[in-house]
Amino acid sequence: MAKTLREYSARDVANVPTEPTVDTGNVNFELCTGLITMVLANQFHGLPSEDANVHLQHFLKLYDTIVIKDVAPASIKLCPFPFSLVGKGKQWFYKEKEVVNTWAKCSAAFLAKFFPISNPNALRGKFSNFHQNTTESIPEAWERLQDYIQACPYHGINDWLVL
Repeated sequence: MAKTLREYSARDVANVPTEPTVDTGNVNFELCTGLITMVLANQFHGLPSEDANVHLQHFLKLYDTIVIKDVAPASIKLCPFPFSLVGKGKQWFYKEKEVVNTWAKCSAAFLAKFFPISNPNALRGKFSNFHQNTTESIPEAWERLQDYIQACPYHGINDWLVL
């Protein structure tokens, strides 16, 4: 029998978006509240002013603090990652749950969405056309250059050429 319009519009917990299922093998594990609290302290909202690359760097640094016996490290990464997202970031994660079912796919899709190819290109332009401003000292200019390079660690320009 066909569903009525009322049945389609009725609220049902089955229609609530959930995160992807994480393959942890045959091991059940629980994320400690300390890790969740640390992840919640640095959330990504998906705003244009936020740096997705820096968010992933911070998240991976937190991830390095935990080890769970008999659980693949990639599975451990994927479990707390949704806690680090808010707003547009969280909406993206739930919308793309079929795409983000492994950590490799999730991190690649996250960077593709929130750190588009134009960002690294703009950053490459900043340090390939870099020059010292008249009002800054050499150490200040060097620090500014290092900030540009750190913002785009996979810039693809040889170190000798950057110098």
